[in-house]
Amino acid sequence: MATTRSTRRVRADRRRRRRLAQVDHDLTTADWAALRDAWAGCAYCGATTGDLQRDCVLPISRGGRYTLGNVVPACRACNASKCNAEVTTWMRRKRLDEGAFLVRQAQVVALLTAVAVEP
Repeated sequence: MATTRSTRRVRADRRRRRRLAQVDHDLTTADWAALRDAWAGCAYCGATTGDLQRDCVLPISRGGRYTLGNVVPACRACNASKCNAEVTTWMRRKRLDEGAFLVRQAQVVALLTAVAVEP
């Protein structure tokens, strides 16, 4: 039984690495730090404790990339729960405020894009 689980995990890891290698990712360390600062917690539930993980709003398995406009900080629970679901569907299922999230995401991306463009 343990061998089956490890084999599945190895295959899943291999598929993920292949998907990641097929697209260009342009999220820098500085971009990630700016995103974490701008959100000041989990983008979905607002939790401020614990480590925040990079979560793709449009999952990599569905064509997403690690870019400034597609990545938000997420707590471990939200990131694991969302998995590769579409963000608005997942937020409705969890009864989170999807409208507020989408507005806030647009504001954060606009702010960070404007800061990056200024000399």
